[in-house]
Amino acid sequence: MEATNLFYRDPALYDLVQADSTSAAACRSLIERHAPEAASLIDFGCGTGRDMALLSEHYACVGVDLQPAMVEHARLVRPGLDVRLGDMRTVRLQECADVVVCLGNSLAYVHDNDGVSQVFDTFAAHVRPGGLLVLCSPVAPVLRKEAVRAEIAVPEGVAQVAITYVWDLRTQINTMRRVWSLPSGIEVEDEIHRRVLFPLELERYASIAGFEVVAMEDETGGELVGSSAYTVARRTR
Repeated sequence: MEATNLFYRDPALYDLVQADSTSAAACRSLIERHAPEAASLIDFGCGTGRDMALLSEHYACVGVDLQPAMVEHARLVRPGLDVRLGDMRTVRLQECADVVVCLGNSLAYVHDNDGVSQVFDTFAAHVRPGGLLVLCSPVAPVLRKEAVRAEIAVPEGVAQVAITYVWDLRTQINTMRRVWSLPSGIEVEDEIHRRVLFPLELERYASIAGFEVVAMEDETGGELVGSSAYTVARRTR
């Protein structure tokens, strides 16, 4: 992933581009609704710790991420956070929390079924019985024939970005290709490959790992109409 995703090569750029993300607020709202007594939280795939920093205002937090550059950046710019290097398929922290979260489409970077099962086992190993899992992940592919063009603020000015999508139904991988035209005149390309897990698949993986899904909603908080969704599940065994 590190070689193909520009944000993994430049974590500071990731923080800048995602500065207006509402992910932490949405996660907090779901926790308040389904586990208002929660006091501790583990964030798997925490990246630069941007969301975890906001959640740490309400919960005692630990974060885990696979990318050394992201962990290093998190420790540098957010030294008050407990951010650890680890693979969420296999890591065992020897501690449990009231809530486990996996935001920013982190689960989508695990492409094989066995790996997804391992991740859900990790979730179960780190949340107390009756505790909550909050997951944000793609539940449908982005299908666009034409390139999407956007302007994105970067430290040097404004970059022009052309984004195209490819959907492989057999593997359920949605590939996003971006061409960045930077203010310096340099052109940079990157690719992001995300596994789409459809709602019933997510429910099945959660159930096998000992969770019961209690809510699944769109990023706006309504019915599932977009490509991503928040899944909330409670550990029942």
